[in-house]
Amino acid sequence: MDLWPGAWMLLLLLFLLLLFLLPTLWFCSPSAKYFFKMAFYNGWILFLAVLAIPVCAVRGRNVENMKILRLMLLHIKYLYGIRVEVRGAHHFPPSQPYVVVSNHQSSLDLLGMMEVLPGRCVPIAKRELLWAGSAGLACWLAGVIFIDRKRTGDAISVMSEGTRNHNGSMLPFKRGAFHLAVQAQVPIVPIVMSSYQDFYCKKERRFTSGQCQVRVLPPVPTEGLTPDDVPALADRVRHSMLTVFREISTDGRGGGDYLKKPGGGG
Repeated sequence: MDLWPGAWMLLLLLFLLLLFLLPTLWFCSPSAKYFFKMAFYNGWILFLAVLAIPVCAVRGRNVENMKILRLMLLHIKYLYGIRVEVRGAHHFPPSQPYVVVSNHQSSLDLLGMMEVLPGRCVPIAKRELLWAGSAGLACWLAGVIFIDRKRTGDAISVMSEGTRNHNGSMLPFKRGAFHLAVQAQVPIVPIVMSSYQDFYCKKERRFTSGQCQVRVLPPVPTEGLTPDDVPALADRVRHSMLTVFREISTDGRGGGDYLKKPGGGG
């Protein structure tokens, strides 16, 4: 149905108003800039996932597809002017399985993890991510293990690990990753990402450019430990991570998710 001339004029005026309003909000409202940046961040990841799905589908569900996702996501830090500095990557054991524990601050953790993600590393994610459109399907194809944190009676739910922390500190860890490491008698490799407070704060609606430091700590052995030793092990690892977190988060240099790296096959 044809629009009458007045309707076209109204649409034109609305379009011109939008063209004027968006740049004005961008330059004059830090909160609007925050929402624009977060909307683009999430939308861009969903778009990249659409591109990755057919490439990953050739191999099927396989942890090797994580290399494809990593390659497609590495550039995002440049779009946001975030400098990521990685130290201690040599601490990853070269020839044995291990469990990685890291502090969790926001969805921006993805930028740091893509920088340091070891080969054949299987991420653990909450089951809700599976239903996140193209991103969920891409993660499934990359071998991500999805956990239903509401099913506390499920044996695998013990691996559910921590929550996000937006206040620039580090919350106490749940112990799932530590139970997993002790049961498998494999070392724990802690990864610490510095606070995002100098460039990102959800509460203040602030998202600017800045620097994030990622520190891989020496492996913590678990040989000979039993489930009774898990509480002390978790506290010891958290203490060492918190010490490093405070060290690398000072002077703007810039809390648990974990990843499991299997040995041998995928």
